Amino acid sequence: MAGSRILALDYGTKRIGIALSDELRWTAQPLETFERRSLDRDLSHIASLVRTHEVAEVVLGFPLQLDGREGPAIKAMRDFAAQLEQKLSVPLVLWDERLTTKAAEDLLIAADVSRKKRKGAIDRVAAAILLQSYLASREPRERPVAEHDWPMVDSADEASESSRPSAGRGRRARSGRLSDPEMG
Repeated sequence: MAGSRILALDYGTKRIGIALSDELRWTAQPLETFERRSLDRDLSHIASLVRTHEVAEVVLGFPLQLDGREGPAIKAMRDFAAQLEQKLSVPLVLWDERLTTKAAEDLLIAADVSRKKRKGAIDRVAAAILLQSYLASREPRERPVAEHDWPMVDSADEASESSRPSAGRGRRARSGRLSDPEMG
């Protein structure tokens, strides 16, 4: 599937955490933590990852404060996003990244990762959490089952069913609908 993956970036002033989805866009995996050197180098590296991994879309963490207001890191991130968008040949999406770094740290602590190793992994794990939340938001919602989608019971079947003793499970719903245990 060419061009089906999504790349996520957890932007920071010193490092950029990077995560990548699978081809089906179901899961997010931490890819790397990129040490920043210069804007040109950062943009070239990200563009290279887009080409190498056949990425169709890039998600950039949007650092909102807990109350939803834009925080002090927003201006630098917006400047970076504007430059990145010009360099990329795929769409760039800004996505709320509130608490992703905290969640990543909690996850790494729970996994008993040492403080030294956490420093190197936290940004890419935060990017994976960011990407997973983006992927989850894109999942189609389950369509509600309409009345006509339910299997209907023939009135003859219903009459014979009512004469049998109940086993105590799989009760019949009103309107001749079957509950899940009766459907097999």
